[in-house]
Amino acid sequence: MTGDKVESYLKSELKKKNALLFVLIDSEASNIEASSDLAKNVEKIGASAILVGGSSATDQIEMAQVVKGIKKGLTIPIILFPGNVTGVVPDADAILFSSLMNSENPYFITQAQALGAPSVLKFGLEPLPTAYLVIGDGTSAWFVGSARGIPFEKPKIAAAYSLAAQFLGMRFVYLEAGSGAKSSVTPEMVKTVRHAFNGFLIVGGGIRDEKTAKSIVDAGADALVIGTFLEKGGSLTKLEEIAKAIQSSN
Repeated sequence: MTGDKVESYLKSELKKKNALLFVLIDSEASNIEASSDLAKNVEKIGASAILVGGSSATDQIEMAQVVKGIKKGLTIPIILFPGNVTGVVPDADAILFSSLMNSENPYFITQAQALGAPSVLKFGLEPLPTAYLVIGDGTSAWFVGSARGIPFEKPKIAAAYSLAAQFLGMRFVYLEAGSGAKSSVTPEMVKTVRHAFNGFLIVGGGIRDEKTAKSIVDAGADALVIGTFLEKGGSLTKLEEIAKAIQSSN
């Protein structure tokens, strides 16, 4: 996929499916063979894209090998989800080119992006301009990204950041409760952000069952990211139930 194909594909999938499922594979948490099998299986059950990355992924060579390994026999796009410059590797289709807007360290807002941009161009990755917002605290994304976590019960702050992102030209917002988060982003926050932000809204962290997934989609999320659930032994059958629940939501 080249040009703006991945973004166009996601939008057309959204028209067909109501909400999309993205499965996050952490290149440090699983081996290449397991990742490749997982990618094929989640494509079968209806995932629309595979995200590869994670906030603590630092081994660039390993990550590049995981992407290459997954790509074989996969028709859905592979989108990089970088926690740092080391997350920019070849062979993927696109990258969540994201600014951690509520970081207290300018490195994660624009500096890492400047350092990574030449590689994005060189590797021919489609950049998806994304505002990455860390909700709550105590997770890897919060710690690594020096984030000033937006409190779960302050949806208007998340909405204000999302609106700012839109005015800055970003077409994607990713609300992140964090890897292995105890709770997910609240439907109220999703609804408040959806009301303010006219773009593609991704929500991740702490989504482990159909009820939670459905409530977030009903509140206005366009895509859900599920990752740790599978690493921690969550079944593909359960994931399939989540996929069905969100794709048939109203």
